[in-house]
Amino acid sequence: MSAPTPSAAPHLRLLLDLLVEDAPAEALGAVSSQARAAGVPAGELAEVEAATATALRIRGALRQHRRRELQLTALFDTAGDLAASRDLDDVLKAIVRRARMLLGTDTAYLTLPDEEAGDTYMRVTDGSVSVLFQRLRLELGEGLGGLVAQTASPYATPDYRTDDRFRHTRNINAGVLDEGLVAILGVPLLLGSSRGGTGKVIGVLFAADRASRVFSPDEVALLCSLAAHAAIAIDTARALADTRSALADLAEANAELAEANAAVREHSAAMQRAEEAHDRLTDLVLRGGDVKDVAAAVAGLLDSPLTIHDPGGRPLAAVRPDGAGLAADSMDAGWLVETAEESRTGARAVHRDGRWICAVLAGQELLASLVLHQRGRLDDSDRRLFERAAVVTGLLLLLRRTVAETENRIRGELISDLLTDADRDPAGLAERGRRLGIDLDRPHLLLVAEAGAREKLCAAALRYLFGGDIRGVSAEHAGTVVLLIGCEAEADPGPDAGDAARAAAAQLGQLVQAPVTVAATGPARGPRQLAAAYAEAARCLRAMRVLGRTGEGACVDELGFLGVVLGNAQDVDGFVTATLGPLLRYDAQRGTHLVRTLSAYFGSGGSLIRAKDELHVHVNTVVQRLDRIQVLLGRDWNEPDRALELQLALRLNLLSGGQER
Repeated sequence: MSAPTPSAAPHLRLLLDLLVEDAPAEALGAVSSQARAAGVPAGELAEVEAATATALRIRGALRQHRRRELQLTALFDTAGDLAASRDLDDVLKAIVRRARMLLGTDTAYLTLPDEEAGDTYMRVTDGSVSVLFQRLRLELGEGLGGLVAQTASPYATPDYRTDDRFRHTRNINAGVLDEGLVAILGVPLLLGSSRGGTGKVIGVLFAADRASRVFSPDEVALLCSLAAHAAIAIDTARALADTRSALADLAEANAELAEANAAVREHSAAMQRAEEAHDRLTDLVLRGGDVKDVAAAVAGLLDSPLTIHDPGGRPLAAVRPDGAGLAADSMDAGWLVETAEESRTGARAVHRDGRWICAVLAGQELLASLVLHQRGRLDDSDRRLFERAAVVTGLLLLLRRTVAETENRIRGELISDLLTDADRDPAGLAERGRRLGIDLDRPHLLLVAEAGAREKLCAAALRYLFGGDIRGVSAEHAGTVVLLIGCEAEADPGPDAGDAARAAAAQLGQLVQAPVTVAATGPARGPRQLAAAYAEAARCLRAMRVLGRTGEGACVDELGFLGVVLGNAQDVDGFVTATLGPLLRYDAQRGTHLVRTLSAYFGSGGSLIRAKDELHVHVNTVVQRLDRIQVLLGRDWNEPDRALELQLALRLNLLSGGQER
């Protein structure tokens, strides 16, 4: 009986199995050889070879599709309602419109290189009125945009026409002049940027004013963030077109690849979930949500407790997945700061000690850190969602900071007017305060701070108020920075002026990285009382300067009478030396305690008994020391006028850091 003729069916089934297992191309190609070696008839062998070629094409399409799916993650970086649009023009127009709105500029625009023409053209403009400007084309390397593209760094100019850092051309100057632009900020659209490499510049995003203007670092960081959205939107649009093409090819593949298609659908569902999550987070920002709202949304999406911390590790928000409040656990602030720096350096979330930490950045500045608690390893989609939440949180904090700076500037003008002439219109000042959200009739502490770097101190004061739970306003006045801090209810007024001054001196010193001296007084209420409180605090600050207490905090009551005496004094050390010099030198040379004895004697009201108890010596010892003091200072040392002078010098010596001996 002859052997059965070999069939092509087993080899065709083998091809399907290899496709499901994602076998290498070599394994698929070997099926034809195996069929030929098995003696499959020529007709069926041709069918096997054709099926093998089809399987190789399907495998290639699947591989290409997987690569394109990775590019779809860039869709998470589109800001706000931009994620709902798939039209590149709509996305770029919305980004440019948002850049103009957020920075408050007269116009904003975006340029892209034309690879075929070898130049750069205006892709999108918003707020432009010049047709010449809208149609402007410029050679590579020309103008401010050329400088940005060449260096892959942001550049700003307060006056474009007089700035010689970049190459001007007649064509560009004509367009800028026709548009009437003066101040211009340009930032690069970067793809693939990372620490240690700038990535590829694919365009430049601009914001411009028709008047001279200096763009702040926060504004530069904000435009850089929007430029990142624009770059990813462009790349995503291209990847999406490629992915759609790959999906169309897959739709024409063999129906027996349903399992593979199911995997693709599952991945697409994960992408859709992440996209919807990003839409939800961005919608919170656009609707005016705060940091706690974002934390609650992320905790719910990832089903884990989440906390948000400021750059120093202090908690800003803490929530559970169900939105309930969460008591922040005992994380070490130093550990969190180091881990957040690691996340900032690596530009991604890191997993440490059972927690996920992601730095919230504006450019390279650390604004905050997100901490996801009680989670093991995150899959790629959840990790990307967590990282995108950090991007949205950064945008929210930047917006809040910009609003806070504007509000503080307006409120600061009120404080300056109040301190300049409170008697001119106290009722009007109080009404202005109420319109700005400051109730001057409520009790307030008034702090006056000074440091060598006044500009840094102004910025630090705003961060001090903005970054914590302190309700107040700051203003620059008479060479110092004044902080008006609202007190709690009178039944629970919170820290006293001295404690508030010391806390402010310590935290402002950390922010400025230099000694900051703070004098405080209060509580005071009403324009007239607040103006008088400022005068007292200013005298206290001068007294602290005279006493050499730079970098410390104190209140008027702690200095007492000396604060009034020293408010305009010039030479404390000279007065102390002239008054107590013989006793100070005698104690230093012989190791005696004449200064301490004199202080105890005056402090006890001239009682030898109480003085000897305070000094823990025999009364005869006190008498002997007072005799020595009389020899050194003269017989009139205990006369009223001379005694007052000696007591003042003793107090000054103690306050300025001298030791009673």
